Amino acid sequence: MNDDSKALRQSLFEGGQDIRDRTFAFACRVVRFCEKVYSGGGVGRIMVSQLVDSATSSATMLEEARAAESKRDFISKSSVALKESRESWTRLRVYEACRIGPETEARDLVREGNELVAIITAIIRNTRRNAAKNNGNGPAKNRNRAKREYEFQIPNS
Repeated sequence: MNDDSKALRQSLFEGGQDIRDRTFAFACRVVRFCEKVYSGGGVGRIMVSQLVDSATSSATMLEEARAAESKRDFISKSSVALKESRESWTRLRVYEACRIGPETEARDLVREGNELVAIITAIIRNTRRNAAKNNGNGPAKNRNRAKREYEFQIPNS
């Protein structure tokens, strides 16, 4: 990977843009999948609107989280995105298991949905952990530890 590619990749991660782009792309893929399912009729057609709603909501909530007014607001909006992502993932698993719609697309969307759930879960967990550290609400063992009067330094560093 050259320096330009590294810089571009790093800029994608700044401010969480990568996960927002990824959930947006996922929502678009779900919409296209649902168009195919809808045209096929049957019970799949009935379930389409719920899947479109949840997939697009997760992307929307992560965009709203970007403009959150506080860490608490960010966590709240991200938690809604997580719930919507879980709903999308579960609905896609039903499509896959019942063989409704293009099987390969359903399988790929299930895999991507699972990864998004894992990523958003980690974002929320890490944000909560960092907020707790910054507010002095970390684990009890850290709060009760006496402050050191010195810092360990590596020689010749």
